[in-house]
Amino acid sequence: MLQIRLHGRGGQGAVTTAEMLSLSAFLEGHYAQAFPSFGSERTGAPVVAYARIDDKEVRTHEPIQEPDVVLVQDRTLLGVVDVFGGLSPKGYAIINTAEKPEDVVPELCKKLPKGHVLTVPATDFAIKAMKMNKPGAPMLASLAAATDVLKLESVQKSFQTRYPGKVGDANAEAAALAYNYLKDKMKEGK
Repeated sequence: MLQIRLHGRGGQGAVTTAEMLSLSAFLEGHYAQAFPSFGSERTGAPVVAYARIDDKEVRTHEPIQEPDVVLVQDRTLLGVVDVFGGLSPKGYAIINTAEKPEDVVPELCKKLPKGHVLTVPATDFAIKAMKMNKPGAPMLASLAAATDVLKLESVQKSFQTRYPGKVGDANAEAAALAYNYLKDKMKEGK
């Protein structure tokens, strides 16, 4: 079972991102679940959402304390919330920023295997394609690029299903930008 924890701020779509992650997994024939955890429900407040993907029915429903992947949709949460708490020693951390991983979280880069701490300017891609700070599609595409757990096409289709028309297509475009960006960065790192 792959366990993913998503950290964002209220209004950025972290809960929707978790839902789209599970829909992407369903589209590929996996079992999946997604659920949020709210503190104070207000715009800008820290939000945590969880998702699980497996090839058999997912029966556990508790919050994910030991994730395999952590997606951080808002870099300003670093140092405010323990976003990497419990992260598997072989896990992945994907952070929404244009900065280099070693400049953002140098200690984490030393703890995890090479290539497991990644940064992607998801907000830049979202604004370019959608004209909105909704980094969910680029973040999920980054997960797909980093782990091959999902296909880019499934991520795109999940957003196009949820948001038919221009909004879904713009999310699909933002996802492609992030996916290609990260695949290129990973090739450079080898």
